[in-house]
Amino acid sequence: MEQLSPVPGEAEKRRALRRMKGVALAFFGAATLIFLGAVLWPDPPAWVGYVRAAAEAGMVGALADWFAVTALFRRPLGLPIPHTAIIPTKKDALGESLGDFVGTNFLAEDVVRDRLRRVGVAGRLGGWLAQPDNAERVTSELSTVLRGAVAVLRDEDVQAVMEQAVVRKVVDVPWGPPLGKLLQRVMADGTHHRLVDLICDQAYEWVSRNQDLVEGVVSKRAPSWSPKFVDNLVADRVYEEVLTFAWNVKTDLNHPMRLAVDKFLHEFAGQLQSDPKVMARAEQVKHQVLDHPEVRKVIGSAWTTAKRLLLDAAEDPSSELRTRVRTALVSLGGKLSGDTDLRRKADGWVEGAAAYVVLNYRAEITTLITDTVRRWDAEETSKKIELQVGRDLQFIRINGTVVGALAGLVIYSVAQLIS
Repeated sequence: MEQLSPVPGEAEKRRALRRMKGVALAFFGAATLIFLGAVLWPDPPAWVGYVRAAAEAGMVGALADWFAVTALFRRPLGLPIPHTAIIPTKKDALGESLGDFVGTNFLAEDVVRDRLRRVGVAGRLGGWLAQPDNAERVTSELSTVLRGAVAVLRDEDVQAVMEQAVVRKVVDVPWGPPLGKLLQRVMADGTHHRLVDLICDQAYEWVSRNQDLVEGVVSKRAPSWSPKFVDNLVADRVYEEVLTFAWNVKTDLNHPMRLAVDKFLHEFAGQLQSDPKVMARAEQVKHQVLDHPEVRKVIGSAWTTAKRLLLDAAEDPSSELRTRVRTALVSLGGKLSGDTDLRRKADGWVEGAAAYVVLNYRAEITTLITDTVRRWDAEETSKKIELQVGRDLQFIRINGTVVGALAGLVIYSVAQLIS
């Protein structure tokens, strides 16, 4: 059996219970002493009979109510009297009744909806979030949750998921058609011209800086029988032509070379989408890229990098992530407070979510109550309940003594009048 957790202020409640039991016992003791005095009074006057009747009835009332109160929690005097020790013996049935009561009266859909409608969750939440301090508090709590979630996740598990969910998807999707469409859009916007300009500029700069290299290549290609000075003249001429060509390509936006590049790119974009050979070649390039060790290394370290960035952003109150979350929360709060339609929709979402939980999980919630009560130790449960309500129940014993005495006095008086 499961032991119950300590109740706050348990020691003080136990002392209060003992005091009230003492008071109730004192009332019973007083009634007993008065009764004994009346019985042992030699040649008593007439009024002693009234006192004796009141004391006797008070004793009976005290004993009856002591029995009733005690029978709730244990067997009086340890005797196996039927229908006693009700809480220990009926604990499980009481737990089931409590679960049914909660499910019927607190977890009913109409009750939950009505309560949430009267509370106005969205309006209250909006007003609360609109305060920057509260938004910062929520942001801080979210950061704590984020740090905890990131810390719990194992790097190798996340990397495995990334490889399965991301890399596999990339491998399964053909690259040719998407790249072709992308290239067509880039060319339609003229964005590729900047790249062509950069290539042309760099080509011209390279040629202008490498005259010796260009001339050396030409000289090496010359026949062995040609004179050296002729080779030098030819190399100089070739270099001048190459440099002039590079300059013209660089400066003339309508140069045939540029137009040829545009034509090639247009044709290549179309081939990526329709030519099986080009598409197959694109697939080969895709696999070569993804199988490259450096690419694998980047994919493997992606989570580590993202994890570090997330942790740093969550730790720093002035980070862009926390600033944006805080600003978004304040903005959301303002909208919920000022926008009636949005507030009504949000309240509808909250009501719908709560109703869904109640309708689909009410049995699980009430089962939590019944199962918890069933696991409690019966004797310990009885003691805990008595500790919580036993002090008030002692008034039943006190009232039983007083009311019994008054009832006995009335009955005795009536009997004397009619006798």
